[in-house]
Amino acid sequence: MRLVESPDVPESPQRQEAAQDRAVGGRRHLVADLAALIRPSHAAKAILLVPVALIGAPAPSLAEVAGVIWATVAFMIASAAVYIGNDIADRHRDRLHPVKRERPIASDRVGVLTAGVCCAVLLAMLAAIVARAPASSWPVLVYLVLNIAYSRLLKHIPLVDVGTVAAGFVLRVVQGYEVTGDRVPAWLLITVFSMSLLLLIGKRRQELLEAGAGHRPALRGYSMELTNWLLQIASVLALVSGLMYLRDEGPFGPQHGQTAMMLSTPFALFALFRYLQMQLVEKEGGDPVRVLLRDRVMVANSMLWAAALGVMLVLVHHPSLAALVHL
Repeated sequence: MRLVESPDVPESPQRQEAAQDRAVGGRRHLVADLAALIRPSHAAKAILLVPVALIGAPAPSLAEVAGVIWATVAFMIASAAVYIGNDIADRHRDRLHPVKRERPIASDRVGVLTAGVCCAVLLAMLAAIVARAPASSWPVLVYLVLNIAYSRLLKHIPLVDVGTVAAGFVLRVVQGYEVTGDRVPAWLLITVFSMSLLLLIGKRRQELLEAGAGHRPALRGYSMELTNWLLQIASVLALVSGLMYLRDEGPFGPQHGQTAMMLSTPFALFALFRYLQMQLVEKEGGDPVRVLLRDRVMVANSMLWAAALGVMLVLVHHPSLAALVHL
Protein backbone atom coordinates (compact mmCIF):
# COMPACT_ATOMS: atom_id res chain seq x y z
CA MET A 1 0.00 0.00 0.00
CA ARG A 2 1.47 3.37 -1.06
CA LEU A 3 1.15 6.34 1.24
CA VAL A 4 0.54 9.73 -0.30
CA GLU A 5 1.81 12.73 1.60
CA SER A 6 -0.88 15.26 2.32
CA PRO A 7 -0.35 18.61 0.61
CA ASP A 8 -1.32 20.33 3.85
CA VAL A 9 1.73 18.96 5.64
CA PRO A 10 4.46 21.62 5.69
CA GLU A 11 7.96 20.86 4.48
CA SER A 12 10.50 19.99 7.12
CA PRO A 13 12.95 22.71 8.20
CA GLN A 14 15.81 20.68 6.73
CA ARG A 15 14.20 20.68 3.27
CA GLN A 16 13.47 24.39 3.42
CA GLU A 17 17.05 25.13 4.47
CA ALA A 18 18.42 22.98 1.65
CA ALA A 19 16.21 24.76 -0.89
CA GLN A 20 17.36 28.13 0.38
CA ASP A 21 21.01 27.04 0.17
CA ARG A 22 20.53 25.93 -3.43
CA ALA A 23 18.90 29.25 -4.32
CA VAL A 24 21.66 31.27 -2.66
CA GLY A 25 24.32 29.11 -4.30
CA GLY A 26 22.68 29.58 -7.69
CA ARG A 27 22.64 33.36 -7.29
CA ARG A 28 26.26 33.36 -6.23
CA HIS A 29 27.28 31.33 -9.27
CA LEU A 30 25.31 33.65 -11.55
CA VAL A 31 26.99 36.72 -10.05
CA ALA A 32 30.39 35.08 -10.46
CA ASP A 33 29.63 34.20 -14.08
CA LEU A 34 28.39 37.72 -14.84
CA ALA A 35 31.59 39.09 -13.31
CA ALA A 36 33.64 36.72 -15.45
CA LEU A 37 31.84 38.05 -18.54
CA ILE A 38 33.27 41.55 -18.13
CA ARG A 39 36.87 40.28 -17.54
CA PRO A 40 37.68 42.32 -14.38
CA SER A 41 41.42 41.70 -14.71
CA HIS A 42 41.38 43.31 -18.16
CA ALA A 43 40.40 46.61 -16.59
CA ALA A 44 44.14 46.97 -16.02
CA LYS A 45 44.46 47.94 -19.68
CA ALA A 46 42.53 51.16 -19.11
CA ILE A 47 43.97 51.75 -15.64
CA LEU A 48 47.54 51.56 -16.97
CA LEU A 49 47.12 53.44 -20.25
CA VAL A 50 44.52 56.21 -19.89
CA PRO A 51 46.26 57.99 -16.96
CA VAL A 52 49.61 58.05 -18.78
CA ALA A 53 48.79 61.64 -19.76
CA LEU A 54 49.18 62.66 -16.11
CA ILE A 55 52.70 61.26 -15.76
CA GLY A 56 55.20 64.07 -15.62
CA ALA A 57 52.55 66.77 -15.73
CA PRO A 58 53.87 69.68 -13.65
CA ALA A 59 50.67 70.36 -11.72
CA PRO A 60 47.50 68.76 -13.09
CA SER A 61 44.33 70.41 -11.89
CA LEU A 62 41.66 68.55 -9.96
CA ALA A 63 39.40 68.86 -12.99
CA GLU A 64 42.00 67.15 -15.18
CA VAL A 65 42.52 64.35 -12.66
CA ALA A 66 38.78 63.85 -12.31
CA GLY A 67 38.40 63.88 -16.09
CA VAL A 68 41.07 61.21 -16.50
CA ILE A 69 39.41 59.06 -13.84
CA TRP A 70 36.06 59.32 -15.63
CA ALA A 71 37.78 58.53 -18.95
CA THR A 72 39.39 55.46 -17.39
CA VAL A 73 36.04 54.26 -16.08
CA ALA A 74 34.47 54.90 -19.50
CA PHE A 75 37.03 52.68 -21.23
CA MET A 76 36.62 49.99 -18.58
CA ILE A 77 32.86 49.96 -19.20
CA ALA A 78 33.27 50.11 -22.99
CA SER A 79 35.70 47.18 -23.03
CA ALA A 80 33.42 45.16 -20.73
CA ALA A 81 30.50 45.71 -23.12
CA VAL A 82 32.72 44.71 -26.04
CA TYR A 83 33.77 41.49 -24.28
CA ILE A 84 30.15 40.52 -23.71
CA GLY A 85 29.22 41.29 -27.29
CA ASN A 86 32.13 39.26 -28.63
CA ASP A 87 31.31 36.32 -26.36
CA ILE A 88 27.73 36.34 -27.62
CA ALA A 89 28.86 36.44 -31.25
CA ASP A 90 31.57 33.80 -30.77
CA ARG A 91 29.73 31.41 -28.46
CA HIS A 92 29.45 28.62 -31.04
CA ARG A 93 33.10 28.87 -32.07
CA ASP A 94 34.28 29.15 -28.46
CA ARG A 95 32.70 25.78 -27.69
CA LEU A 96 35.32 24.19 -29.94
CA HIS A 97 38.23 25.74 -28.04
CA PRO A 98 39.75 23.76 -25.12
CA VAL A 99 39.85 26.84 -22.84
CA LYS A 100 37.24 29.26 -24.17
CA ARG A 101 34.50 26.64 -24.02
CA GLU A 102 34.45 27.23 -20.25
CA ARG A 103 33.38 30.86 -20.69
CA PRO A 104 29.96 31.59 -19.15
CA ILE A 105 28.06 32.06 -22.42
CA ALA A 106 29.80 29.28 -24.35
CA SER A 107 29.11 26.84 -21.50
CA ASP A 108 25.46 27.99 -21.25
CA ARG A 109 25.86 29.08 -17.63
CA VAL A 110 24.69 32.55 -18.73
CA GLY A 111 21.97 32.86 -21.31
CA VAL A 112 22.25 35.08 -24.37
CA LEU A 113 19.32 37.21 -23.22
CA THR A 114 20.85 37.80 -19.78
CA ALA A 115 24.20 38.68 -21.33
CA GLY A 116 22.50 41.03 -23.78
CA VAL A 117 20.73 42.84 -20.96
CA CYS A 118 24.04 43.26 -19.11
CA CYS A 119 25.64 44.65 -22.25
CA ALA A 120 22.78 47.13 -22.70
CA VAL A 121 23.11 48.30 -19.08
CA LEU A 122 26.84 48.86 -19.55
CA LEU A 123 26.25 50.86 -22.73
CA ALA A 124 23.67 53.01 -20.92
CA MET A 125 26.22 53.71 -18.18
CA LEU A 126 28.80 54.59 -20.83
CA ALA A 127 26.39 56.99 -22.52
CA ALA A 128 25.86 58.80 -19.21
CA ILE A 129 29.62 59.22 -18.76
CA VAL A 130 30.21 60.35 -22.34
CA ALA A 131 27.43 62.94 -21.96
CA ARG A 132 29.58 64.71 -19.36
CA ALA A 133 32.20 65.66 -21.97
CA PRO A 134 31.15 64.51 -25.45
CA ALA A 135 33.77 66.58 -27.30
CA SER A 136 36.72 64.85 -25.60
CA SER A 137 35.14 61.38 -25.59
CA TRP A 138 35.61 60.59 -29.28
CA PRO A 139 38.38 57.98 -28.66
CA VAL A 140 36.08 55.72 -26.64
CA LEU A 141 33.33 56.09 -29.26
CA VAL A 142 35.80 55.24 -32.03
CA TYR A 143 36.85 52.26 -29.91
CA LEU A 144 33.26 50.97 -29.86
CA VAL A 145 32.80 51.44 -33.62
CA LEU A 146 36.16 49.78 -34.28
CA ASN A 147 35.20 46.78 -32.17
CA ILE A 148 31.87 46.42 -33.94
CA ALA A 149 33.76 46.29 -37.23
CA TYR A 150 36.22 43.88 -35.64
CA SER A 151 33.47 41.54 -34.45
CA ARG A 152 31.67 41.65 -37.80
CA LEU A 153 34.57 41.46 -40.25
CA LEU A 154 38.07 42.51 -39.25
CA LYS A 155 38.68 39.66 -36.80
CA HIS A 156 38.61 37.24 -39.73
CA ILE A 157 41.35 39.00 -41.73
CA PRO A 158 44.90 37.87 -40.85
CA LEU A 159 47.25 40.63 -39.64
CA VAL A 160 44.41 43.17 -39.77
CA ASP A 161 42.91 41.43 -36.73
CA VAL A 162 45.89 42.11 -34.45
CA GLY A 163 46.32 45.62 -35.86
CA THR A 164 42.71 46.46 -35.02
CA VAL A 165 43.02 45.29 -31.43
CA ALA A 166 46.34 47.12 -31.03
CA ALA A 167 44.64 50.32 -32.23
CA GLY A 168 42.26 49.98 -29.28
CA PHE A 169 45.21 50.28 -26.90
CA VAL A 170 46.40 53.40 -28.69
CA LEU A 171 42.93 54.93 -28.34
CA ARG A 172 43.13 54.44 -24.58
CA VAL A 173 46.28 56.56 -24.46
CA VAL A 174 44.79 59.19 -26.78
CA GLN A 175 41.73 59.43 -24.52
CA GLY A 176 43.86 60.52 -21.59
CA TYR A 177 45.56 63.25 -23.58
CA GLU A 178 42.21 64.43 -24.95
CA VAL A 179 41.09 65.06 -21.39
CA THR A 180 44.24 66.95 -20.37
CA GLY A 181 44.50 68.84 -23.65
CA ASP A 182 48.22 68.10 -24.04
CA ARG A 183 49.93 67.02 -27.23
CA VAL A 184 50.09 63.25 -27.69
CA PRO A 185 53.74 62.08 -27.99
CA ALA A 186 54.19 60.29 -31.30
CA TRP A 187 56.86 57.94 -29.98
CA LEU A 188 54.55 56.91 -27.15
CA LEU A 189 51.79 55.94 -29.56
CA ILE A 190 54.25 53.90 -31.63
CA THR A 191 55.49 52.21 -28.46
CA VAL A 192 52.00 51.29 -27.28
CA PHE A 193 51.01 50.06 -30.74
CA SER A 194 54.11 47.91 -31.20
CA MET A 195 53.95 46.52 -27.65
CA SER A 196 50.31 45.63 -28.19
CA LEU A 197 51.20 43.90 -31.45
CA LEU A 198 53.91 41.94 -29.65
CA LEU A 199 51.46 40.65 -27.03
CA LEU A 200 48.72 39.94 -29.57
CA ILE A 201 51.03 38.05 -31.91
CA GLY A 202 52.17 36.01 -28.93
CA LYS A 203 48.52 35.27 -28.19
CA ARG A 204 47.91 34.13 -31.78
CA ARG A 205 51.01 31.94 -31.58
CA GLN A 206 49.72 30.31 -28.41
CA GLU A 207 46.34 29.70 -30.02
CA LEU A 208 48.07 27.91 -32.89
CA LEU A 209 49.87 25.69 -30.39
CA GLU A 210 46.80 24.90 -28.32
CA ALA A 211 43.97 24.48 -30.81
CA GLY A 212 45.36 24.90 -34.32
CA ALA A 213 43.86 27.14 -36.98
CA GLY A 214 40.33 25.72 -36.85
CA HIS A 215 39.09 27.77 -33.91
CA ARG A 216 39.74 31.23 -35.37
CA PRO A 217 39.45 31.79 -39.16
CA ALA A 218 42.20 34.43 -39.14
CA LEU A 219 44.66 31.85 -37.81
CA ARG A 220 44.73 30.25 -41.24
CA GLY A 221 46.82 33.22 -42.32
CA TYR A 222 49.43 32.58 -39.61
CA SER A 223 52.07 29.95 -39.07
CA MET A 224 54.56 29.30 -36.31
CA GLU A 225 57.39 30.55 -38.51
CA LEU A 226 55.51 33.75 -39.38
CA THR A 227 54.64 34.49 -35.76
CA ASN A 228 58.29 33.97 -34.77
CA TRP A 229 59.37 36.58 -37.32
CA LEU A 230 56.59 38.97 -36.32
CA LEU A 231 57.60 38.67 -32.66
CA GLN A 232 61.12 39.73 -33.55
CA ILE A 233 59.99 42.71 -35.62
CA ALA A 234 57.50 43.93 -33.01
CA SER A 235 60.10 43.49 -30.25
CA VAL A 236 62.67 45.66 -32.02
CA LEU A 237 60.12 48.36 -32.84
CA ALA A 238 58.78 48.41 -29.28
CA LEU A 239 62.25 48.66 -27.79
CA VAL A 240 63.51 51.41 -30.09
CA SER A 241 60.34 53.51 -29.98
CA GLY A 242 60.07 53.23 -26.21
CA LEU A 243 63.62 54.39 -25.66
CA MET A 244 63.18 57.21 -28.17
CA TYR A 245 60.07 58.34 -26.29
CA LEU A 246 61.98 58.52 -23.04
CA ARG A 247 64.80 60.46 -24.67
CA ASP A 248 62.86 62.94 -26.80
CA GLU A 249 59.27 63.22 -25.54
CA GLY A 250 59.11 61.71 -22.06
CA PRO A 251 58.40 63.54 -18.81
CA PHE A 252 62.11 63.96 -18.03
CA GLY A 253 62.72 66.85 -20.38
CA PRO A 254 65.50 67.24 -22.96
CA GLN A 255 68.18 67.61 -20.31
CA HIS A 256 67.56 64.27 -18.59
CA GLY A 257 65.86 62.27 -21.36
CA GLN A 258 69.07 60.55 -22.40
CA THR A 259 69.75 59.49 -18.80
CA ALA A 260 66.24 58.03 -18.56
CA MET A 261 66.82 56.16 -21.82
CA MET A 262 70.09 54.67 -20.59
CA LEU A 263 68.58 53.77 -17.23
CA SER A 264 65.63 52.02 -18.88
CA THR A 265 67.58 50.02 -21.46
CA PRO A 266 68.49 47.02 -19.25
CA PHE A 267 64.95 46.80 -17.80
CA ALA A 268 63.34 47.04 -21.24
CA LEU A 269 65.65 44.43 -22.70
CA PHE A 270 65.05 42.07 -19.80
CA ALA A 271 61.27 42.46 -20.14
CA LEU A 272 61.45 41.55 -23.83
CA PHE A 273 63.83 38.67 -23.14
CA ARG A 274 61.50 37.29 -20.48
CA TYR A 275 58.47 37.55 -22.73
CA LEU A 276 60.25 35.78 -25.58
CA GLN A 277 61.42 33.12 -23.13
CA MET A 278 57.82 32.53 -22.07
CA GLN A 279 56.73 32.29 -25.69
CA LEU A 280 59.51 30.22 -27.22
CA VAL A 281 60.76 28.11 -24.31
CA GLU A 282 57.94 27.77 -21.79
CA LYS A 283 55.19 27.81 -24.46
CA GLU A 284 53.18 30.34 -22.46
CA GLY A 285 52.13 33.92 -22.99
CA GLY A 286 48.69 33.34 -24.46
CA ASP A 287 47.09 35.68 -21.93
CA PRO A 288 48.69 39.16 -22.11
CA VAL A 289 47.17 40.21 -18.77
CA ARG A 290 48.68 37.18 -17.07
CA VAL A 291 52.06 37.96 -18.64
CA LEU A 292 52.09 41.53 -17.37
CA LEU A 293 50.43 41.14 -13.99
CA ARG A 294 50.92 37.56 -12.78
CA ASP A 295 54.36 36.47 -13.94
CA ARG A 296 56.56 37.10 -10.91
CA VAL A 297 59.70 37.75 -12.91
CA MET A 298 57.95 40.27 -15.15
CA VAL A 299 56.26 41.98 -12.20
CA ALA A 300 59.53 42.24 -10.26
CA ASN A 301 61.32 43.73 -13.27
CA SER A 302 58.48 46.20 -13.86
CA MET A 303 58.46 47.31 -10.23
CA LEU A 304 62.21 47.90 -10.18
CA TRP A 305 61.97 49.77 -13.49
CA ALA A 306 59.09 51.93 -12.26
CA ALA A 307 60.91 52.64 -9.00
CA ALA A 308 64.07 53.73 -10.84
CA LEU A 309 62.17 56.04 -13.19
CA GLY A 310 60.00 57.30 -10.33
CA VAL A 311 63.03 58.35 -8.28
CA MET A 312 64.53 60.03 -11.33
CA LEU A 313 61.26 61.85 -12.05
CA VAL A 314 61.15 63.20 -8.50
CA LEU A 315 64.73 64.41 -8.80
CA VAL A 316 64.02 66.08 -12.14
CA HIS A 317 61.07 68.02 -10.73
CA HIS A 318 62.92 68.92 -7.53
CA PRO A 319 66.26 70.41 -8.59
CA SER A 320 67.39 70.89 -4.99
CA LEU A 321 67.26 67.14 -4.45
CA ALA A 322 68.93 66.52 -7.80
CA ALA A 323 71.82 68.76 -6.80
CA LEU A 324 72.47 66.59 -3.77
CA VAL A 325 73.03 63.52 -5.94
CA HIS A 326 74.68 65.45 -8.79
CA LEU A 327 72.10 64.36 -11.38
